Amino acid sequence: MTDYVVVAVYFIMVFAVAFAVSRKRKQKGSGASAEYFLGGRTLGWFAIGASLFASNIGSEHLVGLAGAGAKGDFPAVQFELLAAFILLLLGWLFVPFYLRTGVFTMPEFLEKRYDAWSRSYLSWVSILSYVLTKISVTIAAGGIIFTAFLGIDFWTGAIIVVVATGLYTVLGGLKAVIYTDTIQMFIFLAGALALTFYGLQAVGGWSEVKVLAGADALQLWRPMSDPDFPWTGILLGAPILGIWYWCTDQFIVQRVLSAKNVVEARRSTIFAGYLKILPLFLFVIPGVIGLALYNKGVLDFPQGPNGAEYDAVLPVMTMQLLPAGLRGVVVAGLLAALMSSLSSVFNSSSTLFTLDIYKKYRPESTEKHLVRVGQICTLVLTGLGLLWIPMLQVIEGGLFQKLQSIQAFISPPIAAVFLLGLFMKKLNANGAKWALISGAVIGVLRLILEVNKPALTGLPLAFAEINFLHFALVLFLFCSALLIGVSYWKPMALPSSADQVIYVHGAGEVSNKINLQASAFLVAVILVIWYAFS
Repeated sequence: MTDYVVVAVYFIMVFAVAFAVSRKRKQKGSGASAEYFLGGRTLGWFAIGASLFASNIGSEHLVGLAGAGAKGDFPAVQFELLAAFILLLLGWLFVPFYLRTGVFTMPEFLEKRYDAWSRSYLSWVSILSYVLTKISVTIAAGGIIFTAFLGIDFWTGAIIVVVATGLYTVLGGLKAVIYTDTIQMFIFLAGALALTFYGLQAVGGWSEVKVLAGADALQLWRPMSDPDFPWTGILLGAPILGIWYWCTDQFIVQRVLSAKNVVEARRSTIFAGYLKILPLFLFVIPGVIGLALYNKGVLDFPQGPNGAEYDAVLPVMTMQLLPAGLRGVVVAGLLAALMSSLSSVFNSSSTLFTLDIYKKYRPESTEKHLVRVGQICTLVLTGLGLLWIPMLQVIEGGLFQKLQSIQAFISPPIAAVFLLGLFMKKLNANGAKWALISGAVIGVLRLILEVNKPALTGLPLAFAEINFLHFALVLFLFCSALLIGVSYWKPMALPSSADQVIYVHGAGEVSNKINLQASAFLVAVILVIWYAFS
C-alpha cells in the first residue's frame, strides 16, 4: 500500500507543477508560440541542464544500463561518458549559432544554411522516427512497469502514462516539460541511490563486488576486435552518433533554445555533462552489484532460453532488496524517467509539425492559433503512440529493436551536414541533398541486411557484420566526402541567411571564466574515470 501512495504523490507533484505553469501562462495572456514551444526563452541553466539529462534517460535506458552491468557489458556506459564531451561541443560550438539565428527548430536552422528541402527532409524524418520508435516504445515500457511492479494491467498502465504525460505537456508547453523534468530527475536519482546503497549492503561492500563479479566486470576498454564495444568504435564512431543526438536532434536541442542567453545555455550543457557521469555509478554499477549478488546466491534472476535474464536485474533488485516505500520511490523513478522522455518527444514533435510543416502552408496563422495546433498535435501523437503499440506484439522483438537502430544508421549524414556546414562556406544545398539521401539509403540497406543476416553470405554478410560504431564512422566519412564533392562540383548561390550560420573566428563568442573552468574540470574528471576503470 505504501508503494501505491508514493506513486500517487509523484503524479500529484507532476500535475501541480504543470497546472501552475499553465495558469501563469494564461494570467500573462500570452498566446505566443515562443512562450509555448520555447518557454519564452527565459529559462536558466539549472532547469535546462536537468531537463537535458532527464529527457535523455528513459526507463528502458535505466533498465538497459543496469542489465549491461549485470551481463558484463560494462563498456556500454562509455556512451554516457562520451555524452559529456559532446555536450561541451553543443555548448561551445553550436549554441552561439542556434541562439544568434533565433531558430525554433533544427530543420529551420538547416533551411537558413542550405535550403527549404533540407528543412522538410529533417522535419519528416524526425517526426516519423519519433512516432514509430520513441513514443510507442516508451508508452509500452510504462505499461510493463505498472504490470511488473504494481500488478496493474498492461493496457491500463500504458493509458495512464500516455494520458498523464500528454495532458501536462498540452497544458504547459516546454516550460512545464522542463520544470517537471527537473523534479523527475531528483526522483529517479533517489531511486537509483537507494538501490546502490541496499545492494552494497547486501553484498558486503565494494571489495566483495569486485571479487564476486569478476575482474572484467569493471573494464571500460576492449580491443579493436571486440564485436560490440571496440575501443576504436568508442573513440571514433560513437562521437558521430553523439553529435547527431546531442547537437542536432530537436528532442534535445529544443531545451537549450529556451535559455535566456548564450552564457546560460552553455552553462546548462556543462551542468548536463556532469550529470551524465552519474549513470556509471547509479545505473551501471548497481547492475554489477546485482551480478555479484546473483553469483553469491542472494538474488534469483528469471531464466530465459539462453540462461539468466540479466536485463531483469533492476526489477529483481527492487522487489527483493528494498523495503516498502522505497520500492515505490524506484517505481516513481522509473515512471519519472519514462514520462520525462515521453513529454520531451511530444513537445519536440508538436513543435516540428507546427512550425516546420503547418506554418509553412498556413503562414498567416496567428500566434495563438499555432499554440492550439501544437496542443492538438500532441493529442494526436498520444493516440498514434497507443495505436502503434499492438504492432510491437506482431513484430518480432529482435526485429523491432533493429528497427529503432535506423535512427542511428541515418544519423551520420545529418551530423555531417550540420558540423561541416558551420565551417565550410562553399557547401551548398546540392551537396546536402546528395549526402542526406545517399546516407539514408545506405543506412536502410544496412538495416535490411542486418535483419536478414542469417540468410546472407559473401560480401552482403561482411557488410552486415561491420561493427555498428565502425559503420557509423565510415558512413560519416562517405557522406562528408559526398557533401564536399557535390558542393564543389555543382556550385550554387547560398541563401542570404547562410552567413549567420557559418563560422567566423570569434563569432558568437561569450567569454565566461566559470564556464571555462567548469568545462576543463569536467574533461579532467572523465579522463580520471577512464584511467580508473581501464
